[in-house]
Amino acid sequence: METTAQRIALLRDLIARRIVLLDGATVTSIQGMNLHASYFGGPHLDGCNENLVATSPDRIRELHRSFLQAGADIIETNSFGSTSIVLAEYDLADRARELNRLAARIAREEADAVSTLAKPRFVAGSMGPTTRSISVTGGVTFDELAAAYQEQAEGLIEGGADLLLLETVQDSINCKAGIVGIDRALNATGSAAGVAISGTIETMGTLLAGQDVEAFYATFAHRDLLWIGLNCATGPDFMTDHLRTLAEISRFPVACVPNAGLPDEEGRYNETSETLARKLERFIANRWVNLVGGCCGTTPAHLAAVVDRCGELEPVRRSPTTEAGASSLYSFVPFAQDQSFLVIGERTNANGSKRFREAMLAGDFEVTTTIAREQVKEGAHLIDVCVDYTGADGVADMSEVIRRLSTQVTTPVVIDSTEADVVQTALEHLGGRSVLNSVNLEDGDAPGTRLDRFLTLAAEHGAAVVCTCIDTEGQARTAAWKLRAARAIHDLATKRYGLEASDLFFDPLAL
Repeated sequence: METTAQRIALLRDLIARRIVLLDGATVTSIQGMNLHASYFGGPHLDGCNENLVATSPDRIRELHRSFLQAGADIIETNSFGSTSIVLAEYDLADRARELNRLAARIAREEADAVSTLAKPRFVAGSMGPTTRSISVTGGVTFDELAAAYQEQAEGLIEGGADLLLLETVQDSINCKAGIVGIDRALNATGSAAGVAISGTIETMGTLLAGQDVEAFYATFAHRDLLWIGLNCATGPDFMTDHLRTLAEISRFPVACVPNAGLPDEEGRYNETSETLARKLERFIANRWVNLVGGCCGTTPAHLAAVVDRCGELEPVRRSPTTEAGASSLYSFVPFAQDQSFLVIGERTNANGSKRFREAMLAGDFEVTTTIAREQVKEGAHLIDVCVDYTGADGVADMSEVIRRLSTQVTTPVVIDSTEADVVQTALEHLGGRSVLNSVNLEDGDAPGTRLDRFLTLAAEHGAAVVCTCIDTEGQARTAAWKLRAARAIHDLATKRYGLEASDLFFDPLAL
């Protein structure tokens, strides 16, 4: 029997050789069944699609079977809203792990029933955005989301999912919490399940929380993903420019899983099977995508038409041009500036700006945000934020400052602190990709040292890092010593913690 690691290796090979087909819509397909309350477990559970795996598993099996018969290589579990956060609305929070396990088991059995050596079938554990958003709605913390996603991922893994798919991503901070939760689940279970991410670009051209596709990709480029893609929100037409951009920069395979158009005033989706298949075929011909499927409004008939037009097509190998950089909730900033040097605004620093420090001490966080915006207006590419000063509660201050900056300032942030818990607080409020300032080898590299804690956080959240030329002997004072200290940090960061060399800044402390 194949292990999960072997199955993921097989799936990677398949994606490299041909276009891979995902299934169609789950929620709108269930809505089309016109099920009455008894199917869901009674009137109080009416509409809880995720509970159908317990109360009406045969209907979910029929749904999976219909897409497998249409030719899907990958089917998604009926678990889009199966986090405790969403299930709590139906008083089912305590059954989250069980329902995810059942959802994956049903999909696994249906996939295995038709899988062959010539056409293996795979199961993706569907993990939706929940009904809360750290950036948009509030009402939930990073830790709460990470814990809920971990529980969901563990249930999906136990049920036999090959991969975990964070889809319909609307807020990149939520997705970061999802990645952290998944990583904890993989460690807890010892699983080798793969991970994929799919964002939702609204008609205004960004995620709901404000990120464009370039900033969205940069936030997760550090992670080893099976694919990154776009799903839901719009029909394929509105995805065109965003897919082109993603294909130009992504080192991962790219997936396109659109709705069957935008629904009209009566909720009808207007893309026919043939028009959807033809548009997806064009995306493949333009070398933009490696996986295709359907979201809201797509049926087995849609998928069959996509299989007919696209199933035998081979993906063309792309040569993406990826720039090292940072991102905010709104934009991507490359580290290499074509016509300037990288400008970091330092006035949001309690140790260097009296105005900022006094505003923070007075609890006037509107002023701290204003100072940050003034620096952006004057040309800063990144904003350095430091709340460290003697006798203060750095975690509380960072939380107050950074949660405002994350949504009210467009530039990425350099998190400037000597305390790992302060850095972690900032990372859990920032939706993009940040820079940590700074690490050195003054205390060595043993577990628990500042370097270890900072580089662990950088690896977990995908942050870049400023490195200073200090080792256990002190601040390097000669060129050879500085190079030796820098090389030691470089090797640790890249080999032990998996960071990219292009994401390391070296400050030689020449002044």
